[in-house]
Amino acid sequence: MLILAATPIGQVADASSRLGPALAAADVVAAEDTRRFRRLVSDLGVEVTARVVSYFEGNEAARTPELVDHLRAGLTVVLVTDAGMPSVSDPGYRLVAAAIDAGVTVTTVPGPSAVLAALAVSGLPVDRFTFEGFAPRKAGDRARVFGELADERRTMVFFESPHRTAATLAAMADRFGPDRRAAVCRELTKTYEEVVRGSLAELATWARETENGVRGEITVVVDGARPVARTYDTAALAALVAEAEATGMTRKDAIAAVVASTGVRKREVYEAAHA
Repeated sequence: MLILAATPIGQVADASSRLGPALAAADVVAAEDTRRFRRLVSDLGVEVTARVVSYFEGNEAARTPELVDHLRAGLTVVLVTDAGMPSVSDPGYRLVAAAIDAGVTVTTVPGPSAVLAALAVSGLPVDRFTFEGFAPRKAGDRARVFGELADERRTMVFFESPHRTAATLAAMADRFGPDRRAAVCRELTKTYEEVVRGSLAELATWARETENGVRGEITVVVDGARPVARTYDTAALAALVAEAEATGMTRKDAIAAVVASTGVRKREVYEAAHA
C-alpha cells in the first residue's frame, strides 16, 4: 500500500492523529527532505523503524521504480513532503501514477492544506476555485500564463516564493486588471501569520514597499473574472432568433433559446423577433 501522508504547514499540533501511527507502521518512508522529516517525527514523539529514503524533484524519476518494487513486494510505503499533501505542487504524482499502473492500493492520511486554508481566510468566493500552483519564473512566461487566465471565472490560488511575490503581483495587476480583488496569505498557521487583502494594485505596492521584502511561505488567492454584460440591439436579437429557427426550432423555442444564451428579457427578444 502507498500512503500519501499530509504534514503540518506550520503548527505541529495540526498533524492528523493518524500521521504518527502511519509513520510508525511503515516499512519505507519516502521523504522530500529527510532532515526535516527527522525533526517532524521528533516533534511528534514518534519512533520510526522504517527505512527512510529521500524523494524529491531531483531524484523522483530514478527513485520511483525502486519504490514501486517495494510496493509490489507487499511493503507499505509512506510518502511525505515538507508541508501539506504530497503531489500537490510537491513530489508524488509520478509515484502515484506508477503505483496505480502496478495495481497497488493508494490511500491518504489527510491533513493541513495551504490551498484550502488560504481560500478560507481570503474573503473571496470559495464555491468554485482552481489551483494554479507556482507561476513561471521568467517574466515573459509569467505574463503569458496570466494572460491566458485573465478570463477565468473561478477564484484562483497560487503558490509563490517570497522573493518573486512583488513581481508576480505586479504581473497579475497588469494582466488581470489593477482593481481585481486578491489576498496574500503569508506564514499560514505560524507565529507570524499575516493575510493582506486588497486590489492587485494595492497588494503589488504593499509587496514592493514592504521593509526587507516579503518573507515566509506565500499563497496568493485571486478573485475570478466578472462577466462583462453585452448589449444586443433589435436587429442582433432578431438575427439570433432566425439562426435558431433555421436549425428547425419553433419560433417559441428559438426565443427561449436566445433568452437563455443572452440573458435578455423574454419580452424584449419576443418583440425583436416580431418587429
